[in-house]
Amino acid sequence: MRLILAALALSVAIPAVAQTGLPGTPSKALVTAGTYAVDPNHTQVTWTLNHMGFSMLSGQFGAQGGTLTIDPAKPAAAKLDVTFAIDRLSVTAEPFSHHLKSKDFFDAATYPTARFVSTGIIASGNTARITGNLTIKNVTKPVTIAATFVGAGNNPMNKKLNFGFRGTAQIKRSDFGLGYAAPVVADTVDLVINAAFTAQ
Repeated sequence: MRLILAALALSVAIPAVAQTGLPGTPSKALVTAGTYAVDPNHTQVTWTLNHMGFSMLSGQFGAQGGTLTIDPAKPAAAKLDVTFAIDRLSVTAEPFSHHLKSKDFFDAATYPTARFVSTGIIASGNTARITGNLTIKNVTKPVTIAATFVGAGNNPMNKKLNFGFRGTAQIKRSDFGLGYAAPVVADTVDLVINAAFTAQ
């Protein structure tokens, strides 16, 4: 019985131990004013929609580049500009990837990237409401992102200040000319954005 209790105590303690010693902490005070580059290796948008009422379907876009200009003393003046690589979208089946990149959906050969440019930011504590313009297939529509600050700190790999946010948003496929298979496939798309930035 003692062995079982000890094992249970260890299994509970392991997640807590795993969280200690991480380079980043949820302290906005570590972020200094400046222009930061998007970290394309750790920035992605995950999209999810209802597929024919049978299942939920997800895929991802990675960041190709971009910047965030921010002054913690003036959060409302921050400027975000990020480009995403539509032509390198990721799903779990290669034939489906080709289908999404075709003219039926993204026409990635003609429109290889998407872009988000902020137009306003309202910050409150560790959260922010980011409004901006999203351009897909040369169509630009307003989008609002609900963002939460994750953490900041010096990256032991590149010895530079890194920080990041997690955000959620919702768009409609039809707004961007992506309405193929409607209404069989849901028009509403939920987005989860993990955005990482590094000092230049």
